[in-house]
Amino acid sequence: MAKKAIVAGASGLIGSALLNILLQNKEYDTVLILVRRRLPIENNKLKQLIINFEQIEDHSKLLTGDVVFSCLGSTRIKTPDLKEYRKIDHDYPLRLAKIAFENGIRQFHLVSSIGADSSSSNFYTKMKGETEDDIKRVGLPALYIYQPSLLTGERKEIRIVEKIISGLFKVIDPLLFGKLKKYRSIAATTVAQAMFKQSIEKKEGIFIYPSDKIKQIS
Repeated sequence: MAKKAIVAGASGLIGSALLNILLQNKEYDTVLILVRRRLPIENNKLKQLIINFEQIEDHSKLLTGDVVFSCLGSTRIKTPDLKEYRKIDHDYPLRLAKIAFENGIRQFHLVSSIGADSSSSNFYTKMKGETEDDIKRVGLPALYIYQPSLLTGERKEIRIVEKIISGLFKVIDPLLFGKLKKYRSIAATTVAQAMFKQSIEKKEGIFIYPSDKIKQIS
């Protein structure tokens, strides 16, 4: 049976790793990516839909399939305006989830963050928590939420601070055990592999995976 996956955020660290897995695997016949500009990738399974996420509802009729992967996200450095930051990390995934629900898509996979909590006093973790809570209320048959800790992997842009922190975590990670294991750094490819594996499961409900659980299911 032909299956179609939709990926938002395919140019990011997790999204690009996930796209590679989806294109190489026979589980999906069509992979539609939602992008602001065309990616230099050629594959018979790949379809690229260039959109302005502000007008994502204009493309709702094209957003049909079996599963949606939302890997959207920004950083304070790339998006210092907090209103714009919230649009990317909260509004766009929520609007995509609503379209998925209206179009009868049964699975929605959301990349969130460790520590996501709508009652947090921290802007980032509060926003991530509110995104999770709001998407839970949409009513999707199967919602998978991934809460990775510090992500490692080769980024297209150079982030000096993240390189330094990643180096520190190589020393810190072995010291984090028990309840602290979920704070260990995690490879973006590991998150992507977990997302793919869960997408071929036939489950219903809400499933939340902190960083340590992501490693277990990958």
